[in-house]
Amino acid sequence: MSASAPRVLALAAAACLVLAGCTPSGSGNEEATPTPTPTPTPEPERGALHLPDEPVTVLPGEGGELALAASRTFFAEAPVAVLADDSSRAHQLRAAGIALALGAPVLLDDDAGAVAEELDRLGTGWLVTVGEVSVPGDTEADVVVVPAPEGDELAQALSVPLTDPVPVDEGQGPAAVAGLERGVYTPLVPAGDEDSAEGDEGEAEPTSTTEQGAGAAGAATSPSPGDTPEPVRWAIPGLEDPPAPYPAASTGPDPGSGELPRIELPDPAAPALALSTGTPDELLASATVRAAGAELVLVPGGDPRATSETVSAVAEAGAEHVIGLGDGFTDAETLGWQVATAATGTELPGGGQLVFPGKRYVALYGSPSTSLLGVLGEQGVEETIERAAEHAAPYEELTEDTVVPALEIIVTVASAGAGDDGNYSRVTPVDELRPLVDAAGEAGQYVVLDLQPGRASFLEQAQLYAELLAEPHVGLALDPEWNLGPDEVHLRQIGSTTAAEVNEVVHWLADFTREHALPQKMLVLHQFQVRMIQTVPEVDLSRSELEVLIHVDGQGSQPAKQETWRTLLRHGPDIEWWGWKNFYDEDSPMLTPEETAEVEPFPHFISYQ
Repeated sequence: MSASAPRVLALAAAACLVLAGCTPSGSGNEEATPTPTPTPTPEPERGALHLPDEPVTVLPGEGGELALAASRTFFAEAPVAVLADDSSRAHQLRAAGIALALGAPVLLDDDAGAVAEELDRLGTGWLVTVGEVSVPGDTEADVVVVPAPEGDELAQALSVPLTDPVPVDEGQGPAAVAGLERGVYTPLVPAGDEDSAEGDEGEAEPTSTTEQGAGAAGAATSPSPGDTPEPVRWAIPGLEDPPAPYPAASTGPDPGSGELPRIELPDPAAPALALSTGTPDELLASATVRAAGAELVLVPGGDPRATSETVSAVAEAGAEHVIGLGDGFTDAETLGWQVATAATGTELPGGGQLVFPGKRYVALYGSPSTSLLGVLGEQGVEETIERAAEHAAPYEELTEDTVVPALEIIVTVASAGAGDDGNYSRVTPVDELRPLVDAAGEAGQYVVLDLQPGRASFLEQAQLYAELLAEPHVGLALDPEWNLGPDEVHLRQIGSTTAAEVNEVVHWLADFTREHALPQKMLVLHQFQVRMIQTVPEVDLSRSELEVLIHVDGQGSQPAKQETWRTLLRHGPDIEWWGWKNFYDEDSPMLTPEETAEVEPFPHFISYQ
């Protein structure tokens, strides 16, 4: 920065987004002509916003680095900025509240050189400091440094409406910031420190209740002809004799008055939506986002598909730009397709767009075409839906997770004869399955399509059911028991598959899910012997479009079933989700829901056959 006056632009009343190709204009250096009549009140100082060119951006880093990135992303310029010290959570919370009141970016003093460079880029003329900050030496010559007053003087100095203090639990800073209003000062204080919050509750007289201007009283009302609106005065105690140098701006107040300029909020970054995982290191970046007027949505875990709240927030925002704050978001490409999925607003049974965690599924297994293959063929469509709900109900008291009734439908059935295609697998037409699949979706139940491929490949058969897999509530199951080699037939041996064959389906189904902006799919792998999936550790678990679950199908005595369960758990150490099957006739005895809940670990998918 030069040693001359602060480079602050007085913009026209409608500042344009850089993204739209508009160039701000203003009367920044016009001298007021001395006359006997009152001089015109200068335009309020107003920052200009800009957004990235790319529709989805991830800002890496944490703390001060992330705060700088947020400032660079959302502000093209800012006449006033806020700087907090890096050693006090209380100071950073306070600075976040001030930034929201001013519509200004907030930075951390952990890198003096980077802060000085950013203030220079922003053209900042006034710097409000909170705590024991180290103002960069080169900055002091160009910027008026104003320590934020303590106590209830702060709201009066900002001349904005004051609300009651908000206690903030440890780690909840971004969540608190997300609910704040621009142009209003809400003191944020660490939970337990409410008594030390600035201001007495209910005693501050708000000067403005509009986002038209932070500190611009009456900015929403046009003055009568000849009237001169009174500028908001930053009557900062202690600045009656301001520190030198105190450079003057032709559009600002008299430098000897101890006042700062009228500040009007920048036009909100309405087309932008920022996502925060809610970690403490994202506090100041979150405050800058809200100060810019962009919406902020908390996305714990960094996946906007995770909950009903995040899905609906993204869908309702209709944002042109989405910015992920911090390292909790992996990369822009991943965040891009996740946001596109969330933007559909379509949810899975049980809420959100993720299969797990937070849900457990209780399913009826079989084929609707015959009672010989399980309970799905023992009654009509409506009765099947009711029966599934009845089986799921007892589990609701056994878990804090949402219990989702489900159907696992055998759609390709292992057959004794080769058939016309020689595959030893009978393919059920989609039209025959559609009534049950649709009824389940309408009832809020999940559906898994089970493949018994014979000599066909799992991938080949999965693609036959793309029409049904395009439904958000439909997943897929592979049953290696019925997967034959070229010279094998059913019931002479137990079939098997390899991780390579499974991964063919993983990659196709994941790509299909992403391309169609579908909620996450469940991919079930049936197994009751280690050899059935010969290389489980090589199954690709990296595709977050899917969740892979191994379903243990052992039947017989409970000691034998439990031993099979433990063996397969050891064989698949990286598998997070596991399923258990209760057989009505083959188990001795079949477990009750209460006993099933005692299986370790508690299965996330429980089916009945």
